[in-house]
Amino acid sequence: MRSSIPQPASPTLSRLRSDLIVIAELIPPQTRVLDLGCGDGALLQYLVEQKQVKGRGIELDEQNILTCVRRGLSVRQGNLEEGLADYPDRSFDYVVLSQTLHFLDSPAQILRDMLRVGEYAVVSFPNWGYWRCRMELLLYGRIPKARNVFEDWHETPRWQALTVTDFSNFCRSHGFKIEQQVYLTGRGKRIQTRYKNLLSATAVFTLRSV
Repeated sequence: MRSSIPQPASPTLSRLRSDLIVIAELIPPQTRVLDLGCGDGALLQYLVEQKQVKGRGIELDEQNILTCVRRGLSVRQGNLEEGLADYPDRSFDYVVLSQTLHFLDSPAQILRDMLRVGEYAVVSFPNWGYWRCRMELLLYGRIPKARNVFEDWHETPRWQALTVTDFSNFCRSHGFKIEQQVYLTGRGKRIQTRYKNLLSATAVFTLRSV
C-alpha cells in the first residue's frame, strides 16, 4: 500500500536559502558532512543527491526530523548544547552550523567540537552590524531583526546579537583559523568590500583549527 504522506520535493540549488547556496557550493563532492541543526534537511538532501556526500544531521525539532526521514536522510534528534561526544575525532570532512550560532549558550565549545569531529567547520549567521539593523535601532529604538531571524526577542528561548567584526575577533581569540569568508547582501548577492560589517546581511565562514 502506497503511503499517503507527501514526499518533500528534491531541492534545487536555486530554491535553497542564500547562505545554504554558498555552503552547498563550497562543499566538495563525495565528502563526509555533518549538518548541525539541519532543519528540514533541504541542504543535506541536495548534497546527498547532487554531490554524493555521506551526509548526517542532528536536529531538535520533531516535525523537522519527520521531514528529514521522508527525504530519506540519516538524522537523529539531539540538543547541540550537549556536545558531540558521540562522534570520534575527524569522522567528518565538513561540519555545518547554519543560522544557529546566535542561539547557542556555549558557541566556543560547539565550534571546538565541530573542529574536533571535522576538518572544516562552516558557519553562517545573520550580521547585526548590517546597515538596516543599525538604522532600525537608531530611528525606531527597537532591537532589530537580522535577515532570516523572524521571531521577536521574546519569542525565542535565547539569542545573542553578533556582527561580522564580533565573530572575526571571537575566532582569533579562540584559536580558530578563518579559511574563507563569504558575505551576502540583503538580497542574497555576494559582495566583496572593505565595509563588510556594514553592507553584509549574512556571513558564511569556513574555519579550521590552528
